Amino acid sequence: MRIVRYKDLNDRLFEENYELKDKAVNKIIEDVIKLGDEAVIKYTKKFDGVDLKKGNIRVSEEDIRKAYKKLDGQHINSIRSAIENIRRFSKEQFKRISDFTVEIRKGVFVSQRILPIESVGIYVPGGNFPLVSTLMMCAIHAIVSGVREIAVISPPRSGGGIHPYILGCSYLLGIKEIYRVGGVQGITALAYGTRTIRPVNKIVGPGNRYVSMAKKTVYGKTGIDMIAGPTEVLIIADDSAKPDFIAADMIAQSEHDINASAILLTCSKDLIENVKREIESQIKNNPNRAIIEKSLENKGYFILCNNIDECIEVANRKALEHLEVVLRNYNKVIKRFENYGSLFIGEYSAEVFGDYSAGINHTLPTSQVAKYRGGISVFDFVKITTTLKIDKAGLKSLLNSLLSKIIFSHKIYPYKT
Repeated sequence: MRIVRYKDLNDRLFEENYELKDKAVNKIIEDVIKLGDEAVIKYTKKFDGVDLKKGNIRVSEEDIRKAYKKLDGQHINSIRSAIENIRRFSKEQFKRISDFTVEIRKGVFVSQRILPIESVGIYVPGGNFPLVSTLMMCAIHAIVSGVREIAVISPPRSGGGIHPYILGCSYLLGIKEIYRVGGVQGITALAYGTRTIRPVNKIVGPGNRYVSMAKKTVYGKTGIDMIAGPTEVLIIADDSAKPDFIAADMIAQSEHDINASAILLTCSKDLIENVKREIESQIKNNPNRAIIEKSLENKGYFILCNNIDECIEVANRKALEHLEVVLRNYNKVIKRFENYGSLFIGEYSAEVFGDYSAGINHTLPTSQVAKYRGGISVFDFVKITTTLKIDKAGLKSLLNSLLSKIIFSHKIYPYKT
């Protein structure tokens, strides 16, 4: 990892180069639009090594029930606990958005109405480490928001099935529409529909760069949550922080991907040296050591600042996915942080809890998207519509206003008051 002083920072650190261009992706999209299920089966076999038959794309309700029954009781309780935390947080969010009607001037009524999106598709990454938390964090917000149709897609494993924990969690959530398909072909099928897969109004959920490219390409035909890049964490800490805790959080982020980003901002040179030693110690026997080392080499930084103002400036410019603040007097500065996906305050608020079970969402903006939006929430599953109602008195009032007199002074608007 590199140690960089604040005065030596340059614009390159703040540039994002997450390019999303690939001819092969466009070819897959074209084939799925044209050939439907046939293309879905073809590319699932090519990329996942699974030969789906036309009647085997959708997971049967019986398979979902069987998967649930295979789950360990302790794991079921853990999933139920996480579901409850996420549901409570989601319901509290939903209470904060509401319908209203206001008479903004006599006879002129404006209204807002909150309507759920009719149908949503959730992409759940699978493989050896199924992101059950993604399913919960997307589906529960959709359910609380009133979405009527929820479809789940997830790449099949080598045996052709979806990981039982994804199916078991779907059973607990009451989701019955699940497809054994992922990648570009899955995203395109959700956007355009096939004989087996119904099109949806919006697609949510994280994926690899090919999934992101597909979402970017189909946007417009359907809605999407965001374009997500490699995961990121930025930690701001002072000499009160525990080096082993900081190191563990940086490692937890770096082991995701060789392009994951882990950055420590501090005014303490001793903390940097101690965290550096802790990282070296903690990764010695880590099975993902090669990934961690490559990630820290690519995107890992220790940035030594002169004061907290410099730390805050860098954090707001970087606008990373996860922001951890481990400061002795964090209450004095916490409101000055403005650009982040989720904020974690204090040494015990490890980012991993946000990823899985604490209640907040882990589908968060990366690549500086946090400058204009936050993570997945109930707001992603509703649409805010407006209404205007004017009575005769209101019409008179508007037409008598200066702006209306200018607009309606032309002969094509021969209104009289």
